[in-house]
Amino acid sequence: MRRRRIDKRVTPPDPRFGSKLVHRFVNMVMVSGKKSIAERIVYGAMDQACQKVSAPDPLAMFQKAVENARPLVEVKSRRVGGATYQVPIEVRQDRGVFLALKGLRDYARGRTGKPMKDRLAEELIAAYQGQGSAVKRKEDMHRMAEANQAFSHYRW
Repeated sequence: MRRRRIDKRVTPPDPRFGSKLVHRFVNMVMVSGKKSIAERIVYGAMDQACQKVSAPDPLAMFQKAVENARPLVEVKSRRVGGATYQVPIEVRQDRGVFLALKGLRDYARGRTGKPMKDRLAEELIAAYQGQGSAVKRKEDMHRMAEANQAFSHYRW
């Protein structure tokens, strides 16, 4: 190995729930360094979604939504002898969470006509119930990996 291993940065917990997961999501939603606005959006969306599905705890509801959107396998392109294969690879825990949070954020941003807080709340509700675009993306990833299982011996 040419260089030393880079240590993972320690993420502090968020102020309201004491959760590192929520803090990561706030940082993902944040645009141009405006953290207070991102916190307002995320906390407001969590509260709104929690009321609509009548869940007892916003944090538990958020964690279940992220778990429902978290992929377990993904495909990566691998070039072998002039041909490119989609090789299924297991996803590490932290990357799976990253992909789930990214999916929730991106599909909430993709919705139109409402404030971000409302769009994010709708996406969280859909993911909590096992529906929505973020969960569909996870299922598509799993389907792709299943279809390309024959190439799993090219894993590296």
